[in-house]
Amino acid sequence: MRFALQREVLLKPLQQVVNVVERRQTMPVLANLLVQVEDGRLSLTASDLEVELIAQLDVGGAESGATTIPARKWFDIVRALPDGSEIKVSQGAERVTVSAGRSRFVLSSLPASDFPSADELEVVDRVRLPESVLKELIERTAFAMAQQDVRFYLNGLLFDLRETDLRCVATDGHRLASCEASVPTGSKTRRQIIVPRKGVLELQRLLEGSDSMIELEIGRSHIRARRSDVTFTSKLIDGRFPDYEAVIPIGADRHVTVDREVLRAALQRAAILSNEKFRGVKLEVSPNQLRIVAHNPEQEEAVEEIEAETAVDGLGIGFNVGYLLEAISSLRGEKVMLQLRDSNSSALVREVDSETCRHVVMPLRL
Repeated sequence: MRFALQREVLLKPLQQVVNVVERRQTMPVLANLLVQVEDGRLSLTASDLEVELIAQLDVGGAESGATTIPARKWFDIVRALPDGSEIKVSQGAERVTVSAGRSRFVLSSLPASDFPSADELEVVDRVRLPESVLKELIERTAFAMAQQDVRFYLNGLLFDLRETDLRCVATDGHRLASCEASVPTGSKTRRQIIVPRKGVLELQRLLEGSDSMIELEIGRSHIRARRSDVTFTSKLIDGRFPDYEAVIPIGADRHVTVDREVLRAALQRAAILSNEKFRGVKLEVSPNQLRIVAHNPEQEEAVEEIEAETAVDGLGIGFNVGYLLEAISSLRGEKVMLQLRDSNSSALVREVDSETCRHVVMPLRL
């Protein structure tokens, strides 16, 4: 195997795949990338047995072959070489040589046959949608995924597939984020799948904000996303996601409408003096005003008063300020609405003129 590429051409696909490689592996070969050249096309494959990512690009005048190259060392070398360098890669016995100008690196390699091949995907459904739409759905919900929760089905993102739309939902038990969009080609039947946290983060990193279409292939235990230059595959979490629609509060008839940026800035300032351990702030609602109060164990206090469109009077409710900030930051409208019921009930946070994205935040006892 032998090929040569400009540094900038090789760096982008390397950046895309190297994040999949775990720093600690169960198998030595998983620290490497599978590098294959065939019919003038170079493919780079990274896998951790849960997520697999294949980046492809054209190479002219290359010799076909396959091997594996240490992922992070190769990436660091390419990144450190000067702009405009022509990088040549050639395979010898158990070694791969990477050279550019007067620089030369000899890396150990493992046989391509040692690299685990992905399971065949038995496709049961296909969904097509613009790449920018999928990217936005993930960005506006993924922050609410749980991390290493014993309820393993919360450590991922729910894709709720329907005939005409796709809804992404995440919850960690303390807050919930839900966002939906219509899709040109939806699911044949309503289907719910849970993509694990790492798969979600890799897919989010991979997606670009273009309007080009991306195809999602849904298997019984895998999801695959295809683009002309990249193929992403992730295992699915085998579990049942909670009935999230039952969590969205009904009868929250006390509405508070505020300028999104003004509220975000006030919460950020109040958070400076909140208790670092519990991050609690209290919202006190009175006609045409929202008061934000934060305390800490040193008896310090922050008070922010902002204008609000509301007729609610005498309602005080505590929240984790980080959860509120993340929910508000994921919304896009100029104004946001807080829908409240009482001091012990969840709040629904959404844009005033749209209900496609909804966030539920549980109250805190302060």
